[in-house]
Amino acid sequence: MSEAGAALDVLLTEERRFPPPEHSRKGAVVADRGPYERAERDRLAFWESWAEELDWFEGWHTVLEWEPPHAKWFVGGRLNAAHNCLDRHLEGPRRDKPALIWEGEPGDTRSFTYAELHAEVSRLANALKGLGVQKGDRVAIYLPMIPEAAIAMLACARIGAPHSVVFGGFSPEALADRINDAQARVLVTADGGYRRGGVVPLKLNSDKALEACPSLESVVVVERGEELSRGIEVPMTAGRDHFYSDLVAEASSECPAEPMDSEDLLYILYTSGTTGTPKGVVHTTGGYLTQVSATTKCVFDLREDDVYWCTADVGWVTGHSYIVYGPLANGATVLMYEGAPDWPRNDRFWDICARYGVTVFYTAPTAIRAFMKWGERWPAKHDLSRLRLLGTVGEPINPEAWMWYHRVVGGGRCPIVDTWWQTETGAIMITPLPAVTTTRPGSATEPFPGIRATLLDDDGNEVNAGFLAITEPWPSMMRTIYGDEQRYRDTYWSKWDGIYFPGDGAKYDNDGYLWILGRVDDVLNVAGHRIGTMEVESALVDHEAVVEAAVVGKTHDVKGQAIAAFVTLREGVDGSQALEGRLREHVVQKIGAIARPEIVVFAADLPKTRSGKIMRRLLKDVAEGHRLGDTTTLADPAVVEALQMKYGGEED
Repeated sequence: MSEAGAALDVLLTEERRFPPPEHSRKGAVVADRGPYERAERDRLAFWESWAEELDWFEGWHTVLEWEPPHAKWFVGGRLNAAHNCLDRHLEGPRRDKPALIWEGEPGDTRSFTYAELHAEVSRLANALKGLGVQKGDRVAIYLPMIPEAAIAMLACARIGAPHSVVFGGFSPEALADRINDAQARVLVTADGGYRRGGVVPLKLNSDKALEACPSLESVVVVERGEELSRGIEVPMTAGRDHFYSDLVAEASSECPAEPMDSEDLLYILYTSGTTGTPKGVVHTTGGYLTQVSATTKCVFDLREDDVYWCTADVGWVTGHSYIVYGPLANGATVLMYEGAPDWPRNDRFWDICARYGVTVFYTAPTAIRAFMKWGERWPAKHDLSRLRLLGTVGEPINPEAWMWYHRVVGGGRCPIVDTWWQTETGAIMITPLPAVTTTRPGSATEPFPGIRATLLDDDGNEVNAGFLAITEPWPSMMRTIYGDEQRYRDTYWSKWDGIYFPGDGAKYDNDGYLWILGRVDDVLNVAGHRIGTMEVESALVDHEAVVEAAVVGKTHDVKGQAIAAFVTLREGVDGSQALEGRLREHVVQKIGAIARPEIVVFAADLPKTRSGKIMRRLLKDVAEGHRLGDTTTLADPAVVEALQMKYGGEED
């Protein structure tokens, strides 16, 4: 096994087991192992049965065409994602059921029934068509967590215009990169949004980005609120910029859903890569909607009266799949919240859960560790008795955080679904099913029915601890990297023939459960966000004082990983505390606040192999305070030893 594979053996043993509570079995969507057995007998028939749960304008003639690395699912079928999330719920009692309940950080609220959401989506869809958007045109969305984010996504889907949602915390430069790569014609943004009591000036950021975006023709500006608008500058460029309220006021609430081929592009979502340029992950319509709908229903045991809250941002794939498309396709009542979990106090999430009667709660281990740090007294202030199911997403959860979540938030009665998946997979891949699976704190347990996963070494041999591998195509899989087919093949399909490599390491325990151990490449996982080291390094080197930089992850009690940056300065420039601060802020300006380095170490040189490759593994040892590994391949072993002495020594 490779060095990376061998390192995956380091993991604590966990013996605690939690069988599904008896009350969770009553009325469960999946109450036994029947789906696993059906999928084992005929995997394609299993997925076809879930596709049949959706509304199709035309049926498919072939379930799967597979020519590695390209899959086509439900070939010949035609459907529309927005129709499946809205229109098909309007003929029965769901018409007047709350579809979306929203609360802003200042406490303002809005709610939409399925009929009301359908009308608002149709108005914006017609407004976009009025701006010249046609089927196949890309639309960028750069919004806070407000209802218009979901409305814009569904409006794009309704008219067949692929959307590219950009996280509202990204910088103007990052926004421009994504607009230009997708060649978007229209941007939907807002005057601003709230975050921890402050205002994020999204329109001003957009204007800076658009200075370098020649494809962009029109900007739609959502007015977040009168109080916010009075507090910030919102310049409008005549002929290009349009207020959302003006456009939808003049638009019809009827807009026929565009029939889309099952393999037509639904959205592009950019995720960080190790080469310094973001990857535009492409998801199509039929297979994606099939799997997100199936997993939402089964993993979250979704019931008609649930109030479902996924705390992710729509700027990330979790928001796409498990705030918008999966839950709404199932006719769920979805809660959205704009702000931070600790504003104005550390109990904001628990206050929301109690007031709205949240029953299913899906959040990140990063948030759970923050909750732990703040203490049990905050959730204890609120009635969380309506919670019946808890979930985690974004990174592996350590057993102690799992136990705290189970005991303090779930009151010891709620099953926990610890889910593994990626932007690239589109939907949940490895997970417990709450009424079926005996869980173990820290383990994602087993693949969802119809998913084929195993652990391999470099040579493709099955092992007990190694590289996670997906051996058969699945409906919601990414189809390519937008505009870069070779990068798609090289990144995900070059390790083994016809087998998908997610880039994560994992191990089996004695029960055959999977334990995800994290990334085996240079992608960092900071507070649930995947950040390419090269992106941060490129931002640092962009500063006039820096000649070279290397970035590694350092264990952090709350974030999972924090960013440690090792920086070599230009000759004549002296490292100082002030310069450290300027470098941190420079990264924020170039990429966004989530990429801010926690530690900046000035180094005379960086450890490199004789071929010139920076040895990030050794830098990680330095950052973690561990003893050095093998330094024989270094061009100058004294470099890393000097760094370790400067950083503060080593621990046994």
